[in-house]
Amino acid sequence: MEHQQKIMKAIKSAINHLESSMKALVNENEKEVADSVWRASADLEYANFLFFITQDEPETRSWKLDSRSKQGEIGPLLVSAQDLLKEAESSLDVNEPHDAYKKTWMARGYLLKVQGKMEKRRKESEKS
Repeated sequence: MEHQQKIMKAIKSAINHLESSMKALVNENEKEVADSVWRASADLEYANFLFFITQDEPETRSWKLDSRSKQGEIGPLLVSAQDLLKEAESSLDVNEPHDAYKKTWMARGYLLKVQGKMEKRRKESEKS
């Protein structure tokens, strides 16, 4: 399978896992949220790896998260990540892999924030 097809498959899978995580969040099932976010993160790591090996050294350090990443709520971060991945899909559809890579990279950043917030919550609940 061509790299772009593998990337698209990973992005679609991540979008689906994020959808599951948002449903689990509504149902207050923290374990399912964590599992779905982990799976989405794994898909994005794979997609970003494939982007990395197929692109001319992009400047990923300049790809910063916007102010949404500073919000304390997990839900908006998940929505932001999913929106970016949908935009990445569209970028791939019109053969703009650099833009898709940037959006996938940024979505990964949101998921890292979510994982950090969930870990912090877990540790706080263990103290109680």
